[in-house]
Amino acid sequence: MGRSGLICAFLIAACCCCRRAAGVPGEAEQPDPELVEVEVGGTALLKCGPSHSPGNFSHADWFSVHKEKPTLIFLVRQGQGQSEPGEYQNRLSLQDQGTTLALARITPHDERIFLCQGKRPRSQEHRIQLRVYKAPEEPLIQVNALGISVNSEEPGEVATCVGRNGYPLPQVTWYKNSQSLKEEKNRVHIQSSQIVESSGLYTLRSVLKAQLTKEDKDAQFYCELSYRLPSGNHMKESREVTVPVFYPAERVWLEVEPEGMLKEGDRVEIRCLADGNPPPHFSIGKQNLSTREMEEERTDDNGVLVLEPARKEHSGLYECQGLDLESTASLLSDQQELVVNYVSEVRVSPAAPESQEGSSLTLTCEAESNQDLEFQWLREKTGKVLAKGPVLQLRNLKREAGGGYRCVASVPSVPGLNRTQLVNVAIFGSPWMALRERKMWVKENSVLNLSCEASGHPRPSIVWSVDGTASEQDQDPQSVLSVLNVLVTPELLETGAECVASNSLGRNTTVIILELDSNRTTSLSTSTISPYARANSTSTEKKLTEPESKGVVIVAVTVCVLVLAVLGAVLYFFYKKGKLPCGRSGKQEITLPPSRKGEFVVEVKSDKLPEEMGLLQGSNGDKRAPGDQGEKYIDLRH
Repeated sequence: MGRSGLICAFLIAACCCCRRAAGVPGEAEQPDPELVEVEVGGTALLKCGPSHSPGNFSHADWFSVHKEKPTLIFLVRQGQGQSEPGEYQNRLSLQDQGTTLALARITPHDERIFLCQGKRPRSQEHRIQLRVYKAPEEPLIQVNALGISVNSEEPGEVATCVGRNGYPLPQVTWYKNSQSLKEEKNRVHIQSSQIVESSGLYTLRSVLKAQLTKEDKDAQFYCELSYRLPSGNHMKESREVTVPVFYPAERVWLEVEPEGMLKEGDRVEIRCLADGNPPPHFSIGKQNLSTREMEEERTDDNGVLVLEPARKEHSGLYECQGLDLESTASLLSDQQELVVNYVSEVRVSPAAPESQEGSSLTLTCEAESNQDLEFQWLREKTGKVLAKGPVLQLRNLKREAGGGYRCVASVPSVPGLNRTQLVNVAIFGSPWMALRERKMWVKENSVLNLSCEASGHPRPSIVWSVDGTASEQDQDPQSVLSVLNVLVTPELLETGAECVASNSLGRNTTVIILELDSNRTTSLSTSTISPYARANSTSTEKKLTEPESKGVVIVAVTVCVLVLAVLGAVLYFFYKKGKLPCGRSGKQEITLPPSRKGEFVVEVKSDKLPEEMGLLQGSNGDKRAPGDQGEKYIDLRH
């Protein structure tokens, strides 16, 4: 070594000695610093030396070291602390009698070395390494909605994972179906980047790219963030996602809804399905029975053939053709037979049955189906089952047997598949009237609706005896209801109205009596009767009388009974006195003696038949002389 080298070595050694003597912190070789770990937002407790150190730190200086440059941040004098101006001015405080410096509201920027330098009894120095941690937020994963084609030559983007606001930077791991993914040339590529926020926290962004196959169409992908806290190692997982995977179809087939036995009237959907994604363009063909060629059917925008309602003509062979628009490859499905079960229109013979009272009638029902049929006969107005089978025998017909009969043809093996036909049986007869006589209470000058119902075969026609506006309404093929709109006039009150129903076999009438009711608030009162209780039938039902007429009849009967009782008592009195001989003459006279002929006289005459008059004879059997036919008089003064 030359002279110049020796001089340099001496100067460096002298400089080092001077610096050590001057006590400049951080320059001398120091042991490893003490490690203190704190989460963001917490408080770091910095001790000015090991707990077993005998030193007195009531007089010390605190420094923060950033990029190997110490900065004085806090002074301790005689156990009292004072912050230096700067970023730590409002976050520092002393604890444990001045031996611990508390740093509050920790941020990532606080991750550095802190230096404590004691002054008494001799200069001592203690270094602390502060480590800061912050758990990242839940990782967010975003799948590539556009999808990946299996025919792509390069790995396609599967998904992106983002972990925000963590410290230090977390580690990311990708998984497919719970199996971790590693970098693999031309198969798997993971590209990660980071962003440092103004807060000092990190945001991690990781993109997974992979070469996928058809088997990955249902694969579940997710990402995992690994990070550390003072309490140890932790991890957070994202939700699972599925990326669309596109691959060409290898097979095409048909599907029919609903499944099972189909019947006419159902809504049937025929759709094509394929094992490719996206599905190819579909067309549906049906075999022409004449040419045996497949003819394309019209489908909706989704390629679905809708049969609504399904008919037996829709039965036949169908097939589906799929055309891949990218590769122009065409695929055909297997042919599938569609069967729409049906029942033809039901035919009843005779179509318009008619018969005489007392005779018999046979009704026959026919229908066709591709399945076994069952037949039932029901009475239309009651719904009662009359017979099972295609034939219905009606014997000893009466007028009441006329009306509707329904034949039901059904397929037991296909629930809900049936058809019906209604036929009306006509029984020859003159018109029947719903009522023979009818009384109505009305008000004069009011407008009134008079109704009249008649039935029979042939169908009767109805005319009215008074003028008005008439309208007819068919109740059934053999019944008609006529309604007459009239004005209540004095002439109408006097004459009433008559409804006349007639056909080729006779005629019948209903008489409507109108009574003036000036005391009533309602315009009319009518009596009703069941349409099957005919006024001209053999029914023993009685027609209801008007409530008002009942009172009048009772009063009249009571008065007559009282008069007859008084008269009988008078006659019996005179008979017992012997002043009233009884005979078989139809007339008796009661006379006064000649001296009393000017008195008041009552003449009593009897119109009873001779055999009835015998009841008035005395009990002793006395009879009046045959020649005594004179009239007698009774003196009513005594």
